[in-house]
Amino acid sequence: MIKQGDTYTHGVKFHQADVVKFAEVTGDFNPIHLDAAYAAQTMFKKPIVHGFLSGAVFSKVFGTLFPGEGTIYLSQEMKFMAPIFVEEQYEARFEVLEVNTDKHIGIVNCTLVNSEGTPCIVGVAKLKHNTQFV
Repeated sequence: MIKQGDTYTHGVKFHQADVVKFAEVTGDFNPIHLDAAYAAQTMFKKPIVHGFLSGAVFSKVFGTLFPGEGTIYLSQEMKFMAPIFVEEQYEARFEVLEVNTDKHIGIVNCTLVNSEGTPCIVGVAKLKHNTQFV
């Protein structure tokens, strides 16, 4: 069972092939993600990973690891604080802020940090899980 105060972490690294596949699936071919020469002229100096591809790590963790299978995603707030780059290591961090045992709902703080600990994405998710939030 998951309770208020529980934490979980998960390492993640994005690859350029993932960015290309995401662009193909979504149709978001913004050159900031795909064209190194274009990106070199921006404030980031190199291509950045799509925000929603980066944030998808939260969905992966919730659906497969913490709480895991049976999780129903009810909502997700995300703020993009710093760029995500390919081939760099990141850590997704989770902290359970609140559990409503009657409704089997958990409110979970979600943060994706870079190797220096700088928050790149911060947010809060609302999840339902009938056997974990009891």
